[in-house]
Amino acid sequence: MYWSELLEVGLENTPARETWRELEKMVVTYFPGRGTLFEETYLEGEAKGKAEGVLRVLEVRGLAVSDDVRDRITNCRELSLIDDWLERAGSVECAEELFGGEPDGCPEQAERG
Repeated sequence: MYWSELLEVGLENTPARETWRELEKMVVTYFPGRGTLFEETYLEGEAKGKAEGVLRVLEVRGLAVSDDVRDRITNCRELSLIDDWLERAGSVECAEELFGGEPDGCPEQAERG
């Protein structure tokens, strides 16, 4: 990444710089699955963005999100799991149901009694 950025800076405000920037957007990693810093950073950013999406869906639906649920969602880096949560976020009755439901139902339902 250092060399990539150095090249971009050196190209200054030329058409070649814009071409270089477009090329760099398409490259996630030259060695997928090897755990390079570039790959890890990219995947972490993708997971963070999707986790924010899950929380936003719950928020727009007016569902309460406890600190524990928020922490579990924001700290997860498993993209397939976050994708599952994002799909469920539109239909769950409470945020805890994202994780397969709570044994005693939703906290709001327990309070209502």
